[in-house]
Amino acid sequence: MKHQQILWGIAPIGWRNDDLPEIGAENTLSHLLSDIVVAGFQGTEVGGFFPEPKVLNKELKLRNLRIAGQWFSSFIIRDGIDAAAKAFHKHCQYLKEVNADVAVVSEQTYSIQATTKNVFLEKPYFPDEEWVTLCHGLNELGKIAEEYDLKLVYHHHMGTGVQTMEEIDRLMENTDPKHVHLLYDTGHILVSDGDYLNLLTKHIDRIKHVHFKDVRKEVTEQCKKEGKSFLQSFLTGMFTVPGDGCIDFTKVYQTLLEHHYKGWIVVEAEQDPSIAHPLEYALIARTYIDEKLLLVSV
Repeated sequence: MKHQQILWGIAPIGWRNDDLPEIGAENTLSHLLSDIVVAGFQGTEVGGFFPEPKVLNKELKLRNLRIAGQWFSSFIIRDGIDAAAKAFHKHCQYLKEVNADVAVVSEQTYSIQATTKNVFLEKPYFPDEEWVTLCHGLNELGKIAEEYDLKLVYHHHMGTGVQTMEEIDRLMENTDPKHVHLLYDTGHILVSDGDYLNLLTKHIDRIKHVHFKDVRKEVTEQCKKEGKSFLQSFLTGMFTVPGDGCIDFTKVYQTLLEHHYKGWIVVEAEQDPSIAHPLEYALIARTYIDEKLLLVSV
């Protein structure tokens, strides 16, 4: 595959969703992993329904797949660094045993992403003293990740206290670049701020993990108008895979190549698998990557 320093993955969230475990419950691990092989991807991220490492590693080896990382909900502000660190050690131990590369961290104190609140108007904000606590805590979690040969990559996310460009700037300015890296998610920053390239170019040196999430502009505008929650918005179809929305990923990919990005690009689109057939959409993404992105040169 061209550009060998980049690994292409696709997230399990198109098959089953951790926030809504009832949707896609019929999709087994074997089904998911085999679909990923059919679609031509090299790996995935760990879903909440994944088994213990020994079982997972066997299934991965049978299909020559790899694990990129896994989401971790931190509650540094709510519970304190000691409690967060204890949970994070357990998280990192699992990731080390499945040979992952990154631990995806998102601070979930006050998060509304799994609630019925209007995600476009009711996001939480951290006061100054909580920002200090968060940034210090993330530095400590980053050091823990390194003990397990992992990188902590922070996931800016709709409905949380680190969502907007301004908030991401503040996080980057007040955390140690040696220990805290950035996950760049095209879909979340576009829906939040109406732009997806500014974040990429401004913080390219901190980006160590990438999610390619496309956005259906008209659906997003309708969700805003109706004041939908995050869950309602993605179930309505706000997000989709590259090639099926409004984002020009060629510009994003070219920028990553120009700055010698090394690591995973994971296709991720929260959708209802009963509406958006997981394999069908994985193949849409794969076709877009092959026909539009792998032809990009620098």
